[in-house]
Amino acid sequence: MPTKLKSVAKRALIVLVVFLVVIQFIHPAKNQNTTINANDIVNTYQVPDDVHKILAKACYDCHSNNTTYPWYSKIQPVDWWLNDHVNDGKRHLNFSEFGSYSTKRKAKKLKEVAGTITDNEMPLGSYTLIHRNAILTEVEKAVVVNWARSLSTQIADTVK
Repeated sequence: MPTKLKSVAKRALIVLVVFLVVIQFIHPAKNQNTTINANDIVNTYQVPDDVHKILAKACYDCHSNNTTYPWYSKIQPVDWWLNDHVNDGKRHLNFSEFGSYSTKRKAKKLKEVAGTITDNEMPLGSYTLIHRNAILTEVEKAVVVNWARSLSTQIADTVK
């Protein structure tokens, strides 16, 4: 390798290493809350204990205001990616804010919960790859799907 090219490659490597070190000090706010919001689904609707446990283990990290972060979330740019993923999940459905949704939106979101679980779209494969405990058994899927459909119908009937 010519000397000039080695020099450029060496500088580029130094800049990259400095950049990677500097970004380790820049972290987004964590999605962690120590209290249950008044609009949380458990405060606004009957959520059986078995359903709540399943939602907590498989859904709440991305679909609530309280994420349990893995050790690797302290490493950038992974933390930024996780933060974006959690924010995107909360935009689609946030169980911590469920009570603030319109009646129509609540019914629709619960239908979507049932549909995405039935179609094996949720929890995401990228999530269950590392969070093995979030993989739902067929029985757990049926429990959540039946509850979500039932509650969706109950909510939709209040609009009629």
